[in-house]
Amino acid sequence: MLKPKKIPMRMCTGCGENKPKKELVRVVRDKDGNVSLDLTGKKAGRGAYVCKNPACLRLARKNRRIERSFSMKIPDEVYESMEKELEENE
Repeated sequence: MLKPKKIPMRMCTGCGENKPKKELVRVVRDKDGNVSLDLTGKKAGRGAYVCKNPACLRLARKNRRIERSFSMKIPDEVYESMEKELEENE
């Protein structure tokens, strides 16, 4: 008998809900300290997950959850560009 395939779960840094990894977008900090959205899920670097909903990104920004998980300050322009990218891909 085959065991059912395990679905990897991740927690959204915005709303705090556990969801299947494929339903979330990865936010990545690369080795140079650049923060960006990783829509493919394959970029190298430290990752945090957020729902595809721009409201969750705003909530994570307000509570500084992404900054905490990366241990660094993230400029407003980076958040704004990530928000635009999420809205385009919605």
